[in-house]
Amino acid sequence: MARTLNAVGLLAVSLVLIAAFLDQVLLGELPCPLCLLQRVGFMGAALGLALNVKFGPRPGHYGVVILSACFGGMVSIRQILGHIVPGTGTYGSAILGLHFYSWALLVFGAIVLGCTALLFFERQFERSDTVPWRATTVGMAMVGLAAALALANGVSTVLECGAGLCPDNPVVYEWLQGLNPPRP
Repeated sequence: MARTLNAVGLLAVSLVLIAAFLDQVLLGELPCPLCLLQRVGFMGAALGLALNVKFGPRPGHYGVVILSACFGGMVSIRQILGHIVPGTGTYGSAILGLHFYSWALLVFGAIVLGCTALLFFERQFERSDTVPWRATTVGMAMVGLAAALALANGVSTVLECGAGLCPDNPVVYEWLQGLNPPRP
């Protein structure tokens, strides 16, 4: 049961990253530096879940997930506080009335609660010498999806920010800007 729940959790985190990446690519809304840090939090959570899928559930793997979700949640809170004051505007489009950073905080909270609940089921940590641990094909597919998303987000971040600091309000991919010189 723990294997399945970790694979489902990994799929859920991957869907969040897919939604953010599609918003970036299809709608042209480049992520701000805080948005990129939230993606790092999601990728860290995905790493811990992937470790559970690949090597079996361990308290340390859940620790990676919870620590990453707490990091991402703190970044989300920082971004929410930056836009909560009237007249400061928002960043990005709203989905069902909330912006990505608000949704991110809710998802990070759900990740922490979910992993905390899973830690109460101690039977998942018992080793069985009769049946060796093997990740399922579906579980490994989720690990592959999460790895591909981490790579895609890493490449897009390098293209967006170049070799320097990411702009506060990005409008172009820094490293792709020179490919299409402006026409006179």
